[in-house]
Amino acid sequence: MLKAYQQQNGGLKSVNIDHGDALPMGVVWIDLFDPTPEERRKVEQSLGVEMPTRADMEEIEISSRLYQEDGTLFMTAIILAQTDTDQPTSGAITFVLTPASLVTIRYIDPRPFRSYAHRCERAVVAVSRPEIVLMQILDAVIDRIADILENLGADVEAISHEIFQPSGLGARSTRDFQRVLRALGRKYDLTSKSRESLLTIGRLLTFINPSYDAKVFKDVHTHIKTLSRDVLSLQDHLSYVSNKLTFLLDATLGLINIEQNTIIKIMSIAAMVFLPPTLFASIWGMNFDFMPELGEPWGYPLAVLVMVVSAALPYLYFKHRGWL
Repeated sequence: MLKAYQQQNGGLKSVNIDHGDALPMGVVWIDLFDPTPEERRKVEQSLGVEMPTRADMEEIEISSRLYQEDGTLFMTAIILAQTDTDQPTSGAITFVLTPASLVTIRYIDPRPFRSYAHRCERAVVAVSRPEIVLMQILDAVIDRIADILENLGADVEAISHEIFQPSGLGARSTRDFQRVLRALGRKYDLTSKSRESLLTIGRLLTFINPSYDAKVFKDVHTHIKTLSRDVLSLQDHLSYVSNKLTFLLDATLGLINIEQNTIIKIMSIAAMVFLPPTLFASIWGMNFDFMPELGEPWGYPLAVLVMVVSAALPYLYFKHRGWL
């Protein structure tokens, strides 16, 4: 899908591009979402710049993600998408910044891109240069990550209360802990994706900063400095959330071990309590011809009494030692 945005009345407005038509003059932002080969060629012919392929975008080397060719900046960052679902994803988005236009190449549909496009359609975006469009898109992406981290922190706090709730509020079973572990795993996955996204955005801002003269492009430098501070603050908050998730994971595994040890302890005590009565029952159940107590009228009551006493004594001993 190819969308182009042109400056109109101090803002950006999308322009219709029919199949086979060339890009109009004065396009400030070109958005390539899951582009076809024809759409890629159209943009390349219009700007005279070769666009990176999807394989190029997925390279992890810094030199492949951040480089400059003939005055054009090629920058790739990892952006989060589908964060409102149980299966959040992240993908590479490349920003190609030419002196006249900004081209975004993406194969995912993050919310900040949709919201920024809607703002452009409502004519609430005042922009005249491509680098300002880039700054505003990154600003929207960082704001979205901040919202994600706020929701993530609230969810982690709720999981913490669930794990450490007093035992009197309800018995906890192994199935509950399994659900908690799955929830912690999902939150940790979202945390790692957010960390990767912030890391790539921070590197992008560091790369683009020296490309613009601080005196000529003072607004760009001011915007970059603000975004860089936001990225650093979010990374610090993310480290706190990550450490808390690790603590909750260790605590959950510890509680599971305690629960299992309690079950084994109960079974061990039960075995020790019933072992002496079983011993006496086995002795009196042997088929010897001469067992005098079996022929006495008090033999059966005595056997029952001995088994009861032999079961009670270990129980009382364990109770006295504080093992129960």
